[in-house]
Amino acid sequence: MYEVGEFIVHPGQGVCRVDEVVDEPQQTYMLMPLMGRHPIRISFPVSGEDRLRPVVSRDEAQSLIEGYDSLGIVEYEGRSGALEEEFFRGEIRRGTCRDSIRIVKTFRARIAEVRSRNKKPPVAYERILKQASERSLAELSVALEMSVEDVVALFQQHDPSFDSVN
Repeated sequence: MYEVGEFIVHPGQGVCRVDEVVDEPQQTYMLMPLMGRHPIRISFPVSGEDRLRPVVSRDEAQSLIEGYDSLGIVEYEGRSGALEEEFFRGEIRRGTCRDSIRIVKTFRARIAEVRSRNKKPPVAYERILKQASERSLAELSVALEMSVEDVVALFQQHDPSFDSVN
């Protein structure tokens, strides 16, 4: 069971802080999302906590940033753009921070490749990139106890072309 004050990753909301645990009528976590335009405290049943996961540790976060260059891209080609977007959104929701970072790297490469042909990348590519970037940067910033901008600066030390997508 998670404790009040801990940071966890909610599948839909991303990084949240456990504000309190309510016992009545059933045990429920009261979670405050850290990202989003207008974060609203949400309730999440303790019985479903297997869908939550803890934020990566400081050491894991540092190794993810340092190993960014060696991370492979995600090889997936859906039969349609909609199926492909659904696959990647599911990976972001259910996956780890590492998975989100790999998706960021994948879509940065895909967008660069499309632009190299003087074409405009599909809106879905931008959407997936933004969602994966926000999710991974928020988690890394909590793990490293620094701002999102500082995390982006750490990535830029390993890849000067890295930029945040906001």
